[in-house]
Amino acid sequence: MNFDDYIFHMPLKVRDYELDAEGIVNNANYLHYMEYTRHEFCEQAGVSFKAMLDEGIVPVVRKIEIEYLSSLRSTDVAESCIRYERKGAKFIFYQDIFRGDELIARGIVTIVSIENGRLSRGERLAEYFKDYER
Repeated sequence: MNFDDYIFHMPLKVRDYELDAEGIVNNANYLHYMEYTRHEFCEQAGVSFKAMLDEGIVPVVRKIEIEYLSSLRSTDVAESCIRYERKGAKFIFYQDIFRGDELIARGIVTIVSIENGRLSRGERLAEYFKDYER
């Protein structure tokens, strides 16, 4: 796996309570992994979700697509990776989860920005991510 393709990545360790009856990570937990990775990315970009809320900026998930290619299991350590692009008012996060070189799950998460209670073009949110656009 080449981390150069991503603007952010972080390790994730599977916990036993995330497993289903088959002994694999329950599908809903991948949503948690991806959300947690986006939150950590935002902090690296210089803003926490609390700070955004304090500024009247609320990033809201508009759409999520996840393709499950394999399964994580108990004690696996995975790498959660993000690529990002902006399309108009949409912030698109391409999120991949790997175990070693094996792609486990691929997600596309579309975010929009609510500012002071109204849908916006996301200019204030985009300021935080400007150094990560490719």
